[in-house]
Amino acid sequence: MRRGHGPPWRSTPLATCARSAPLAFRQATRYTLNHMVQHSDARLDASFAALSDATRRGVLVQLGRADASITELAEKFHMTLTGMKKHVGVLEQAGLVATEKVGRVRTCRLGPHRLEDEMAWLEGHRQLWAERFEALDQVIEQLKRKEQIHGRKNRK
Repeated sequence: MRRGHGPPWRSTPLATCARSAPLAFRQATRYTLNHMVQHSDARLDASFAALSDATRRGVLVQLGRADASITELAEKFHMTLTGMKKHVGVLEQAGLVATEKVGRVRTCRLGPHRLEDEMAWLEGHRQLWAERFEALDQVIEQLKRKEQIHGRKNRK
């Protein structure tokens, strides 16, 4: 994110981040430095882009049941051979599908990439959101307690 765009705690140096971030964000923030982030991001981008299409997800489900040729997949999904080749190519680039050509038939099977990195990314973000909601719950409870105390004083 470039400076000047978005919330200030996302584009400012770490030293000022703790002061400018909202309370709920500060309590749940954890900084992790990873030297493989660029490689990991590209792989995650490719995987999530491949999974973003319903046809490609359907191809993965189909290949989870049994290997199939591109022709069989095209027929199953009522697509042209060229269209299915493009979908399989996207899945293959993401490592989700592997193909092998024997003679004139290109057979597809599930690839070596088992989505462990994607699951870890999702779990990390699930934990982050859980922490943020927990912090929000604590703020709400504090406000309710203050409101009850002030409400009792005003009635007397």
